[in-house]
Amino acid sequence: MPELPEVEVSRLGITPHLLGESVMRVVVRNPSLRWPVPAEIQELAGLTIVGIRRRAKYLLLETDWGTAILHLGMSGNLKVLPQGTPAGKHDHVDIELANGKLLRLNDPRRFGCLLWTRAPAEQHPLLARLGPEPLTEAFDGDYLYQRSRGRKTAIKQFIMDNHIVVGVGNIYANESLFGAGISPKREAGNIGRERYLKLAGEIKAVLARAIGQGGTTLKDFTGSDGKPGYFVQELQVYGRAGQPCTRCGTLLREVRMNGRSTVFCPLCQR
Repeated sequence: MPELPEVEVSRLGITPHLLGESVMRVVVRNPSLRWPVPAEIQELAGLTIVGIRRRAKYLLLETDWGTAILHLGMSGNLKVLPQGTPAGKHDHVDIELANGKLLRLNDPRRFGCLLWTRAPAEQHPLLARLGPEPLTEAFDGDYLYQRSRGRKTAIKQFIMDNHIVVGVGNIYANESLFGAGISPKREAGNIGRERYLKLAGEIKAVLARAIGQGGTTLKDFTGSDGKPGYFVQELQVYGRAGQPCTRCGTLLREVRMNGRSTVFCPLCQR
């Protein structure tokens, strides 16, 4: 599914076309997404988009009256198109703008969402209990170390918990743990402070590189300009089970953790 870098790439892609523009109309072809698109989304019509932010994997289209909350789910994508562009089978929502363009939400599996709130977005139930953003100063190794004390859960699941830190999805958890030399199966509470300092730095670096290179190319994702990302070409462990480790040459192993593919080097990661 689109992870934090893919969502951030979408935000960067749509911002020049939407920021400061007035919404003329919202066309909902299929409201049956993960949660039904509320009728109140029509309040967006006539308002000006004054901010476009990302919180975790949610995109926030802010106006002076309220905020539209977008999530791409497992297979969604956003594209900016000229008004009048024919809609396809899975094009569920268009937000038409005064500049003659539209923002189109395409979601084949319909696990995404489009919601509306008049309250501050951070108070919405979907956002209220989220952990810090990984690319901010609020997230560092000391924070991870303190939150991990007494935790018996595996470190991979720990850093993928959105209550601990947002946006470290499966691909980037695999890559960050490899970079830090930490086994994904090690208990979070048994990892020392210095190793957490290294891990936090790896998480920041891996996510920043992925954003800079346009996100990871997945079969269901393209950027808002239709161009895929290229970070997949630099993956060190994810999707490489059975291949040699790029550091030591040991064959990479794959296990399932909470139903997700987990690939690691049995020699480099302890």
